[in-house]
Amino acid sequence: WSSDVCSSDLVVRTRLVGLERAAAGWRAATLSADGERFAIEVPWVVNAAGLEADRIAELAGLDVDALGWRQHPCKGDYFSVAPRLGRLASRLIYPLPVAGGLGVHVTLDLAGRFRLGPDVEWVDALDYTVDGDKAEAFATAARRYLPEIRAADLSPDFAGIRAKLQAPGEDFRDFGIVSGDGMVSLLGIESPGL
Repeated sequence: WSSDVCSSDLVVRTRLVGLERAAAGWRAATLSADGERFAIEVPWVVNAAGLEADRIAELAGLDVDALGWRQHPCKGDYFSVAPRLGRLASRLIYPLPVAGGLGVHVTLDLAGRFRLGPDVEWVDALDYTVDGDKAEAFATAARRYLPEIRAADLSPDFAGIRAKLQAPGEDFRDFGIVSGDGMVSLLGIESPGL
């Protein structure tokens, strides 16, 4: 392992493969996309690895299951609404929450176009494909607050995967920001706004 990276360097396209305590903080073993292995010694680790935050905590020797930090990937699909219906919504609209999420709601992009989503689908693998067969379920959910919406008005748009701390069927658990021993871990961070 080489260790020629300075603390002010930005290291990209690199995977963290080991994390251990060092005299001045932490020694992070990494593997670059080119297969180069090198180590970085840092006084603090900020674990903001999203869907892999629990893996990083495990690399640091933490028992994520005992601590309740195991993350569970939850996919959410979005459908765009036909432009001709663009005047139906000019603000966010949230229905009553459903198990695992906020329910299919109206979101707006910077151009004022609106989408419906996300839904809640617990997944074992990271797949960002939007299932077009869900259009009717999305239209049905949206008709509770926008009765004009029909499945034919919807087009598959994009999907995201949230890191949830609760497993399917468990009670809601909010995100955690935990610090100690020279490490700050952000776990179960679902909202892009956070």
